[in-house]
Amino acid sequence: ENPLLMTTSAISTATSLADPMISVIGLYKSFGDKVVLRGIDLAIGRGESLMLVGGSGAGKSVFIKHLIGLLQPDEGNVVVDGVDLTRAPPEVVLELRKKFGMTFQEGALFDSMTVGDNIAFPIRRHTDKPEKEVAARVRECLELVRLPGIEDKMPSELSGGMRRRVGFARAIALEPEILLFDEPTTGLDPINTAAIGDVINQLRSALGVTAVTITHDMNLAGKIADRVGIIRRGQILLVDTPERFLESDNWFIRAFLNGEVPEEDHP
Repeated sequence: ENPLLMTTSAISTATSLADPMISVIGLYKSFGDKVVLRGIDLAIGRGESLMLVGGSGAGKSVFIKHLIGLLQPDEGNVVVDGVDLTRAPPEVVLELRKKFGMTFQEGALFDSMTVGDNIAFPIRRHTDKPEKEVAARVRECLELVRLPGIEDKMPSELSGGMRRRVGFARAIALEPEILLFDEPTTGLDPINTAAIGDVINQLRSALGVTAVTITHDMNLAGKIADRVGIIRRGQILLVDTPERFLESDNWFIRAFLNGEVPEEDHP
């Protein structure tokens, strides 16, 4: 038996979903004296779209880095598709990372490369596909994010919203099973924000992926999320449907929704 594989019953007992794609069990992480994650338990179902919100410094970005094995927890487990990342050797972690497509704030494109070369970059790096196939995949990805025919443009020629969508196209180039969106609408106007929500939904339906979105933008919740979770002081305070989340009477969630919670919130 592979010691890296956790049984579905063991995972589901800890995380309450029958067949999770990602399971986070008792996750703790500190940097020096600063405790960032304080025992997170969370299951994300196959094909689910989970949105994670919280104030600045709550631990959202540190949490997402654990999902792809960029950080190792002090305690706890991260299980992706049945494999425990926290106990896996580096080569297994690298292989599992190919299941993920990661998007970053502002798109994080290479300024010196055309849009086409940006999207082709992971394909050329991780596969031996001939250039004809690479070009065809780049075209497909651009069509999926509703930006057909802009392969020859430079990132500097694009609006902020377009750069984000090119970042999405690069994230799906290797046909991932899980998409991670880090603040996909920060700094965008309402029209571009709505377009980003539409594209995320289109990617989900076209690719059947599991999606995790970190954001401050509650307007996205009703549009893209099956469930919304909130992190406060390194712990998950609540995970529920967008409707029930918005109706929660928890004081912190009410304050968060009203924009009243400072970065260092009340006790």
